[in-house]
Amino acid sequence: MIMRGALRNKRSLSDKIGSNKLENNVQVIKKRKHLTIKSDTNEITSNSDWKPPNWEKTLDDIRKMRKDIVAPVDNMGCDQAADLNESPEVIRYHVLISLMLSSQTKDEVNFAAMQRLKQHGLTVDNILEITDDHLGKLIYPVGFWKRKVQYIKRTTRILKDTYNGDIPNTIKDLCQLPGVGPKMAHLCMSCAWNEVTGIGVDTHVHRISNRLGWVKKPTKSPEDTRIALESWLPKDLWREVNHILVGFGQTICRPIGPHCDSCLNKKTCPSAMLNSTSGKKK
Repeated sequence: MIMRGALRNKRSLSDKIGSNKLENNVQVIKKRKHLTIKSDTNEITSNSDWKPPNWEKTLDDIRKMRKDIVAPVDNMGCDQAADLNESPEVIRYHVLISLMLSSQTKDEVNFAAMQRLKQHGLTVDNILEITDDHLGKLIYPVGFWKRKVQYIKRTTRILKDTYNGDIPNTIKDLCQLPGVGPKMAHLCMSCAWNEVTGIGVDTHVHRISNRLGWVKKPTKSPEDTRIALESWLPKDLWREVNHILVGFGQTICRPIGPHCDSCLNKKTCPSAMLNSTSGKKK
């Protein structure tokens, strides 16, 4: 039931912000062309000849497991932190700030910090007026909170001066904001602008993709994993794969002590089979 509520909230968020316009760009978001994202060498497409074996069944099994388990991301993820009673511009600001706080921070801690910020008044003008010390007390104990105070202040000033208090609506401009990287930018485009521009790859998606063999060769960073996934995964699954794998990583395919024995993919997952073989040898 909670997961259904989370999905309803996502639809409400999309409905609330999907048709809004930027002051400097009167083009409706639904009519904008898809932004082409390129890697260092090649354009990202979903037409790769290589695909991991049985990936569709693997994904379907993960859906089945996630259906019966409520993960922190389902009701405390970044897309759940915005106040839908606010204006579209403020909602988008909430999404961006929540994403900026989320780095190296558990969803529960991030969600609590967002609640405190909203109680104070999470708007561009309010954040510009607040002291660094007060802002730090509101967001503590998110990871690297002192650094994030500076990122939030600098980013908010840019939004005020350059975007009329709204947030950028392109990956390029989002990534130019202090403290915002590709993962946050793609998730922000999806959650704040209701536009899928790429896969948001965090530590969970990065880890699970490598464990499942969903990358042609092991990747060393989340950005490398994003490029690898986007090379073969159909685009209509890009939005879903982040949310479903994050929750899967929080509950079953955990970084330490994964529940391989209860996983429906234990007979096909390379990592699970390796762990099983190692256990037998011991």
